[in-house]
Amino acid sequence: MDADRASELGLIRSAASGDLGAFSELVRLHRGRVLRTAAGILGSTEEAEDVAQQVFIRVWNHLGDYDPDGTFASWLYRITINLSIDALRKRRHEAPLDDELHSTGQVDPESQVLLHDERERVRAAISRLPDRTRAALVLREYEQLSYKEIAKVLKIPLGTVMSRLNYARRTLGELLEKEGTDRRATS
Repeated sequence: MDADRASELGLIRSAASGDLGAFSELVRLHRGRVLRTAAGILGSTEEAEDVAQQVFIRVWNHLGDYDPDGTFASWLYRITINLSIDALRKRRHEAPLDDELHSTGQVDPESQVLLHDERERVRAAISRLPDRTRAALVLREYEQLSYKEIAKVLKIPLGTVMSRLNYARRTLGELLEKEGTDRRATS
């Protein structure tokens, strides 16, 4: 066991026994990944903040249920995805991802506008994917998890991960192509 894993397990044990300082450190270490994952699924930084709060409340209440044989990050992703999908189901509409998730760092205003428009097109297309497919895509493209890691987080076979990602990419391509054709037809 490496030092980082041992340190994390120590924090988990301390937090599970009621140590708020240890729990605060766990939140500090993992808050960014929870927010990115939730925002990727929800399409809203504001909603992601709400879900992140729910995630960490659930983690605090269920730290005793965590199995130290698995990774804490996988357990956390699973909770985040489930609560994000629950939030999606509660609000019947979907919003595009917040710009602050992916700043380009470019200064040229024309390039900024074009990049913003393209990102919005992609975000709108992602928001139209089925929940579970979107979760797999977010874990792969935003969190850069391997197929094997995604399978573990979502508790699905590796073949299902590959199938969902293939479907997501194919569907996104079709949606973006259709939108491009529709745009040209109305111009």
